[in-house]
Amino acid sequence: MRRIALSGLLGLWMIACAAHAQEPATAPPQAEAQDPAQDVIEMDTVTVSGVQPGPGLWKVSRGDHVLWVLGTVAPLPSGMEWKSEEVRGVLEQADQVLGPPGVAVGADIGFFRGMMLVPSALKAMKNPDGKTLQDMLPAETYARWAALKQQYIGRDGGVEKKRPFLAAQELYQHAIKRSGLGGGVVSPVIYEVLKRRKMKLTSTVLGISVDDPKAALADFRKEQATAQEVACMNEMLDTLEHDLPRMVTRANAWATGDLDALRALPLTERRSCWSVWADTETVRKRGMTDIQARIGAKWLEAAEAALAKNRTTFATLPVSDLFAPEGYFAQLQAKGYTVEAPL
Repeated sequence: MRRIALSGLLGLWMIACAAHAQEPATAPPQAEAQDPAQDVIEMDTVTVSGVQPGPGLWKVSRGDHVLWVLGTVAPLPSGMEWKSEEVRGVLEQADQVLGPPGVAVGADIGFFRGMMLVPSALKAMKNPDGKTLQDMLPAETYARWAALKQQYIGRDGGVEKKRPFLAAQELYQHAIKRSGLGGGVVSPVIYEVLKRRKMKLTSTVLGISVDDPKAALADFRKEQATAQEVACMNEMLDTLEHDLPRMVTRANAWATGDLDALRALPLTERRSCWSVWADTETVRKRGMTDIQARIGAKWLEAAEAALAKNRTTFATLPVSDLFAPEGYFAQLQAKGYTVEAPL
């Protein structure tokens, strides 16, 4: 049985688409002493590099069952090395490791039928009737796009033929790379320990099945000139024009373990790129509603099951979800769990 992801349509959606506790009664496992030469380095205000501690772990507990949670930020400084001994220590003792929340859209179809979808997916990535972004976007939006494209991508005629939300994704990827961001340091550490311990990551991703993905792609192509897609492009341009320095600051705050800075630096919530797919008629008529709420419920169900079963569990959550007034931690506290922030 094979899951074919609708990656051509969902790329940007999946990207976009954010008082001090007392000292924990049970401390995480202690790591071996570090060579003084490997101590954390004080860095400048652009993007940090070298060995950095990252944030401490949050503790969710009921009795002697503990869920240790690492808050994550993406993207991170590409030149940093994460001092991950605390997390490694927990991973070495964890009975279970939970993956982050998310959604996967796929279909239970055979391999050869899956291959037949490839031309449809590639066709869906381009604007209809040979149109370019200049034809698809309002003049003001296109002028902003053209300026940022020149700054971050340069001469690339191919991107001008892509649908607005996919072109926005490509622009975003180039921009964060030019800003010294893009490093992924958490997943390699987790998978390294899991592989050595012969354990598997427990997925908390909400799986949504599409009975006929070829028809879904065809339906989506009919909706591709929507105002939501133009709004998504505008949101991405806003992010790169106004939020990119804040993204660098947040990435540095994660690297240096500055919890107060992370709490004080929420990024502007932008919903249109999510809505490009999630709020379309293509999705609604296939019963894929309330996706955000279902993603949250899926993770909470996995977390509570792990806390009931295991003495020690490890998980990762986006930092923005940790501080949300009605986020995962707030919901767990409402159910009687104790939540303690890192010191």
